[in-house]
Amino acid sequence: MRPPRADARVVVVGAGPVGLLLACELRRARVETVVVERLARPMTESRASQLSTRTAEILHERGFDALLAGAAHEPRTHFGGLGFALTPVDSAYGGNWKVPQYRTEAALGERAAELGATVLRAHELTALTEESDHVRCTVDGPDGPLTLRAAYVVGCDGSHSTVRRLAGIPATSAPATKELLRADVTGLTVRDRRFERLPGGFAVAMTRDGVTRVMVHAFGTRPAARSGPPAFDEVVHAWRQVTGEDISTGTPVWLDAFDNAKGQADTYRHGRILLAGDAAHWHPPVGGQALNTGLQDAADLGPRLAAAVHDGAAPETLDTYHHTRHPVGARVLQHVAAQEQLMLDGPGIEPLRTVLSELIGLDPVRAHLTARASNLDHRIRRTHGKYGHAWKAGKDSDSAGL
Repeated sequence: MRPPRADARVVVVGAGPVGLLLACELRRARVETVVVERLARPMTESRASQLSTRTAEILHERGFDALLAGAAHEPRTHFGGLGFALTPVDSAYGGNWKVPQYRTEAALGERAAELGATVLRAHELTALTEESDHVRCTVDGPDGPLTLRAAYVVGCDGSHSTVRRLAGIPATSAPATKELLRADVTGLTVRDRRFERLPGGFAVAMTRDGVTRVMVHAFGTRPAARSGPPAFDEVVHAWRQVTGEDISTGTPVWLDAFDNAKGQADTYRHGRILLAGDAAHWHPPVGGQALNTGLQDAADLGPRLAAAVHDGAAPETLDTYHHTRHPVGARVLQHVAAQEQLMLDGPGIEPLRTVLSELIGLDPVRAHLTARASNLDHRIRRTHGKYGHAWKAGKDSDSAGL
């Protein structure tokens, strides 16, 4: 018996923040949208917790002021663990905005549902077949296989993207050489450590609302082969090795390990299949750039894809998405790679850190790094189009980069 079939104008694979923002953009433009998500329930982990100035502007423009109102404002940032005060920028949302990722995802999910997006949870994409006028998606769900026929498919399904793999989209990547352990722990009393380098490694600790986030890397430690999160004992051992402190009396509520693998899809568009967020570019989560760059991908792609669906816009409309966002992703990768070395390399990196500390003391350098950290150096300026907001990339006078 053939599996049941359903049609949608766009299938978005991945119900994380990027996929949900894209679904909101498409539904605001009255594009029938189905989101396919492997997980049965929304994420409840904090993960990335920092929204940049540009992301805050985008969320404000779309009416997410309640989410932003609950965010903690952070007027400082860092480059490779070298802290500095953000310089003033031409925005009402200057600075960084601290929001646990699950809150951002929940707000986007609620809005997507209000706008009429269909979210199929506990459904996993298993096959893609691109035809001349549609893409056929085979999805396995609780009730068996389902075939979805869509005009376009967008992979927002993370660094190990199934969409990227099934579509055969090539990527340029570098394998992991380092690993950092992190945990959220209750019942701890340890001093805050902000990007602290010690003789044996790197450590971060910050306590908010009774929960302490610890992150640790022992210099020279290679990534472990993992099928899940690390054991708390691993975190305890690494923390003791680097800091000399014992955190074994705490209770872990979340455990995670991430490495410094990085890469970028060579193209963000392959016919009727597109990529956004970590599916298009992946790297260590430094400064929240992965989340913020992905949300900005979605804001750029949404109106272009709506135009392609409603008006049969020329392929150049979607090619422009790649031409606009691929250089942004490449630049973010370069900055993150530099910061990862500054934080996690051994003592040999200290002379370079000393020179950079001197440079960060210069006003023009801080202004340049502020623009990069705030995602303002190639701000996407809003114009009013038929399908919600249309967007145009352009350089603002107050900044010089992303």
